[in-house]
Amino acid sequence: MFTPIGKTLPSVTSLIVQMENATGQPDSVRLHIPRTLKLIYDIRNKRDAAHLADDIDPNLQDACLVIANMDWVLAELVRLHHGVSADRAQAIIEDLATKEVPAVQEIDRQPIVLSDLKPSDQALLMLYRAGASGAGLDDLASWLRIARKDHLKARLKKLDDEKLVLLHPRTDQYHITLKGNAEVQRKRLAQPV
Repeated sequence: MFTPIGKTLPSVTSLIVQMENATGQPDSVRLHIPRTLKLIYDIRNKRDAAHLADDIDPNLQDACLVIANMDWVLAELVRLHHGVSADRAQAIIEDLATKEVPAVQEIDRQPIVLSDLKPSDQALLMLYRAGASGAGLDDLASWLRIARKDHLKARLKKLDDEKLVLLHPRTDQYHITLKGNAEVQRKRLAQPV
């Protein structure tokens, strides 16, 4: 279904009603996904309208809400149309989506941390950026332009001990944990310079 150029698009409300009436579809397709997309649509069209001057950047709040909801919608579509579990669908989505990290610029496939961060925070930020696939020691050393891998390994061991990072015993890949993600967000490590 499409609307030709020059024709008026149907209202979002009427599209949601059409989806709700699509019998034979799973509830997530009929109800949850359309309502989630409506929320995203409303945020997009009413950005900054409902926020008070409370020293909270509404764009960051809105972006976090939109990204989390879009991740869920994509994961749900992958789960439904590829016959995989919810966890596997989420892993597929995380592998597809690269986290946008304004504190890191990539030049010809070489990332550079633009913020003045201590080395362990730089490593944590790079693992945050790497997402579900994680990274090996060699990749991290290359990304951070570190010649002494033993120093990097010691920092990563400390992060592992703090449960911010996991060195996977089967793959030797480093992965950021949920606690590590929360730490990146708490410290605002990914924020632009």
